[in-house]
Amino acid sequence: MTTIPNDPGKRHDFVLLFDVTDGNPNGDPDAGNLPRVDPETMQGLVTDVCIKRKIRDFVALARPDDPRCKIYVESGSVLNEQHKRAYTAEDEAPTKTPTSKVLDKVRRWMCANFFDVRAFGAVMSTGVNCGQVRGPIQLTFARSIDPITPLDVTITRVAVTKEGEEKETEMGRKSIVPYGLYRAHGFVSPRFAEDTGLTSDDLALLWDALGRMWDLDRSASRGMLVGRRLVVFSHDNPLGNAPAHKLFSRLKVARRAGVEVTRTYEDYDVDLMSDDLPQGVHLHDLI
Repeated sequence: MTTIPNDPGKRHDFVLLFDVTDGNPNGDPDAGNLPRVDPETMQGLVTDVCIKRKIRDFVALARPDDPRCKIYVESGSVLNEQHKRAYTAEDEAPTKTPTSKVLDKVRRWMCANFFDVRAFGAVMSTGVNCGQVRGPIQLTFARSIDPITPLDVTITRVAVTKEGEEKETEMGRKSIVPYGLYRAHGFVSPRFAEDTGLTSDDLALLWDALGRMWDLDRSASRGMLVGRRLVVFSHDNPLGNAPAHKLFSRLKVARRAGVEVTRTYEDYDVDLMSDDLPQGVHLHDLI
């Protein structure tokens, strides 16, 4: 099916596949910015925070003039200043200990005006208190299908940093993954969507971001990042018509027979079992 699953009153479970070639999809600051890995399996990891950052950046670029699509966690922002905007808009004095009535007003203002608060939730109870929001859209870490091989590549620069140094070049390092295919899972809860005011337009924007955000987040260090597959399972019952893990198992990804070292997406067989879906579950293959 190709119908877009934009109903926030339904439960949606989704699978996202993306790959990287000669780049670092998510560096670990505790490991010298090397690509994140599971040390036991050497599978690559990309945090949910990293994926949500790309979604936030896409929304900011796609809807710069939409008053409902401001971004709460953005580069250079001071979160307590964001909270003060809610108090000012509601004609209240900023405080750490608001009454329940004031707290409800400013919390709702934050949900109505910030896409990422409305979608992902936020803890806004520090300093100027706007309460807490549990987001209806949740993402897991992404994990590579196969083990990855992190490389630390030496690079040089022909200009030196300081005058008078007895050398003609500067040395540096760049960490990359030659190739990795990653899989992440996500969930949309109608119960929390109702609480935050998530709309069908917000869901349409989410699916659009997951498909196109890779092209708006280019950098030399990230190499070639590509969104490869986005499959959404929508439920008629807000509580769900089937367990998410059983639906996710319908998208099977495996290295092709005879391929010893993967270097392209075509080195994998990606099969989606779309027949005999549980009653009340609808499949949407968006990428």
